[in-house]
Amino acid sequence: MNHSTAEHHRKGRPRSFDREQALREALNVFWQRGYEPASVAELCRAMGINPPSLYAGFGNKASLFIEAVNYYEKTYWDAPARHFFAENDIYRAVADYFETAARILLSPDTPCGCMIVLAAINISDKETEVIAAIQQLRLSTKKMFADRLRQAIRDGQIHPDADVPALAGALNTLLEGMSLQARDGLFQSELMAIAAHAVRFLPPLR
Repeated sequence: MNHSTAEHHRKGRPRSFDREQALREALNVFWQRGYEPASVAELCRAMGINPPSLYAGFGNKASLFIEAVNYYEKTYWDAPARHFFAENDIYRAVADYFETAARILLSPDTPCGCMIVLAAINISDKETEVIAAIQQLRLSTKKMFADRLRQAIRDGQIHPDADVPALAGALNTLLEGMSLQARDGLFQSELMAIAAHAVRFLPPLR
């Protein structure tokens, strides 16, 4: 291979990068700026790659955002969800989940507030792929609450007549509201106090 051919191949070869680190950097940009305002140029600077590498590695800005929020969910929320189902007592499960959520939402190691709630605000109607993905993530959290409540009914901890959709919706709304409160600069103790009210949404112990 002559010099000019080798130079051509080097220029055409996608730049290698640490995918997980790149996703963390993209996550921070999307959290700080939101999906629409975050430009490809900003994302590339933060991720330490060029636009061709972004498109080669992630497809496009929408695909990058979706992968980033899925990474966020898996990294920070999968373990609390597993504990939520593993804890036998529904009242303890809800209390623990929301206490953990308060810690995650104000952790210095994570974007302040929930990525799903905050970064996906004011997305234009044309971004159908992003809107659908965010809606699915929000519905999956609501479904998680509903599934756990139904499990509690089967275990005899909650009355069978309990309005599961309404309870799940209330818990999900509280979680999303806590995300906004976290972004507004609440102290950890204040967010913990809000989280402590989650268990009060549940019917009295049978």
